[in-house]
Amino acid sequence: MKLGFKLIAEGYGPTEIVRQAQEAERAGFDFVEVSDHYHPWLYSQQHSGHVWSMLGAMAQATERIELATGVTCPIIRQHPAIVAQAAATVGVLSGGRFTLGLGAGERLNEHVTGVGWPSVTVRHEMLREAIQIIRQLWEGGYQSYEGKYLTIDDARVFDLPEESPRMVIASGGAKASSLAAQLGDGLFVTEPKPELVDAYRDAGGDGPTYAEVPLSYAGSEDEAAESAHRLFRFGQLGWKVMSELPNPINFEAAASWVTVDAVREAMGCGPDIERHVEVTQQFIDAGCDHLALINAGPDMDAFFAFFADDLGPRLRELEA
Repeated sequence: MKLGFKLIAEGYGPTEIVRQAQEAERAGFDFVEVSDHYHPWLYSQQHSGHVWSMLGAMAQATERIELATGVTCPIIRQHPAIVAQAAATVGVLSGGRFTLGLGAGERLNEHVTGVGWPSVTVRHEMLREAIQIIRQLWEGGYQSYEGKYLTIDDARVFDLPEESPRMVIASGGAKASSLAAQLGDGLFVTEPKPELVDAYRDAGGDGPTYAEVPLSYAGSEDEAAESAHRLFRFGQLGWKVMSELPNPINFEAAASWVTVDAVREAMGCGPDIERHVEVTQQFIDAGCDHLALINAGPDMDAFFAFFADDLGPRLRELEA
């Protein structure tokens, strides 16, 4: 099992995100993953730096820790040819420490180019084509591809790492898990649902299984819950809502019913190690082995110290 840290690019500016990657390395995390957004979810976040710029800086500012996107959508806002080039460059700059997380995206970020937001069926077909394009470009040489939705014409990525980055595919259902098994090197989930990992394994997937574990550390449970509600109440809406709303104003309206107690129940809140262990164990029991901890608490440096001294050693004792 590997323990990672989720860099919340919607909640902090680019310079702070790079600093947090350095602190995560010092605290003993195995990897960091960072969201690839154009907009934040809520008014209380107010950031959304360019992921590839931040990853390039992280690659130079760290030495050991693995880097990942969690996750990139390569079908509308970013063409897969550009994603292939960007990911290869980060792979080179990081000395092979980069993992490319891919998914079918959210309207929140993809609608900004004005080309429309396809149905989930079409998005998955586009994602399949995008993965094929990225794989093809990573083979080297000039490449062309003509799909139903996506095309490349005589394109070549010149700077490639010695080994292609691992490609991990996000899933919220059985079809996406099957796609991850067919074309990816691993699975990425955000909910502790064993059926997602089971569908991946049943379809032949044998790679790592990534998950995001929602926690909020503070000196008291109430302080942690209030902070989590301020920054992360949108997560209680569920993926079928989260993928479809276009802007923070819509998430503010949709999440207006979410209470502090609802967030407290869903996340590990406060200084109690065993409560955080309980939440993390759900993801281990679901079959996940690469766990990215999200801290929605008010003091990130206090969380890093808590992880290094107490939480990290305790979590590394857990077993499936």
